[in-house]
Amino acid sequence: MQTDGKTVLVTGASGFVAMQCIVQLLQKGYHVRGTVRSVQRSARVTEVVGKQVDTGGGRLTLVQADLSSDEGWAQAADGCSWVLHVASPVPTAPPKTADEVIVPARDGTLRVLRAAAQARVKRVVMTSSTSAILYGHRRDGSKTYDENDWSLLTGEVGPYEQSKTIAERAAWDFVKNLPENERFELVVINPGVVLGPVPDKGLSVSGEVVRKLLTREMPGCPNLGWALVDVRDVASAHIAAMTHPEAAGQRFIVASEHVSMLQIAQVLSRNFGPRGFKVPTRRLPDWVLKLVALFDKTAALAVNELGKRQDVSSERARKVLGWTPRSWETMVVDTAESMIQCGLVPVPGKRMPVVKHTAEST
Repeated sequence: MQTDGKTVLVTGASGFVAMQCIVQLLQKGYHVRGTVRSVQRSARVTEVVGKQVDTGGGRLTLVQADLSSDEGWAQAADGCSWVLHVASPVPTAPPKTADEVIVPARDGTLRVLRAAAQARVKRVVMTSSTSAILYGHRRDGSKTYDENDWSLLTGEVGPYEQSKTIAERAAWDFVKNLPENERFELVVINPGVVLGPVPDKGLSVSGEVVRKLLTREMPGCPNLGWALVDVRDVASAHIAAMTHPEAAGQRFIVASEHVSMLQIAQVLSRNFGPRGFKVPTRRLPDWVLKLVALFDKTAALAVNELGKRQDVSSERARKVLGWTPRSWETMVVDTAESMIQCGLVPVPGKRMPVVKHTAEST
């Protein structure tokens, strides 16, 4: 493939973060080549992105490449100047074995990096997570974690958190061991829990907390909390990391202060209560979540987080990348509003239209 010097490869193009990266890259004048696991996913990407930015003139192309196979990666990276490696498996339920998540995350990352080295790209920006920083530690509020910290893969650390840690370490090791004449620059973005406007009913797992509160699928608020970040701010961090010379070779945490589920519920109640949404704002004892987790697979993913904090510093991203995120209150409200608009959350008291059958229509 020929290069125009402005082409960015974005892996996992149908994902929540990746689609926002694509939108912002196109808005800034780049050409984007996105990878999808199957061509069937291409139509959704084109539709979602096309609602926000002009994709004409061949500025967006989609190619098939799967993290579990070598096929297609060399061709995908050929002619690209940069790579945003965003794709990674995210479980919607506890996997049967840790390797179901770890192997594709690690091996998929190495496939992308090998293709990037072969294509002689300038820089790869990899999406990791605060999951590669926080886990295996006490997280009792006595310490704020930064980019010097790494998750400790103790027995209590879940498969997803293990996968993000192992994949990121593998990436740094891969680049370090490349011959000098083949080495590209690596930057890693470590987002917190990603919220922000959903483009359609293809809901991201992390937005489930907002949806469940709006629909009262949770009877109250367990002792859970997260370091949140808006998907739009995650994307802007990726692009800044791609272009800032001083970002090379660094990790960047992008996340808010620790926010409890109760705080999220209170903001939702204040903003959507007047519209008829009865958001639960009472605290729940730990045993309630453990009981719900027996039949709710999403809740089961959260049980080990009861009482744990996510205190992280995004100071490096603010200083080096000039990153200025939205407030967590704004991202919570915008997430909820988008879910209502997309029909993911039913509007209280709104009746569905009744279709009257006539002789001609029956």
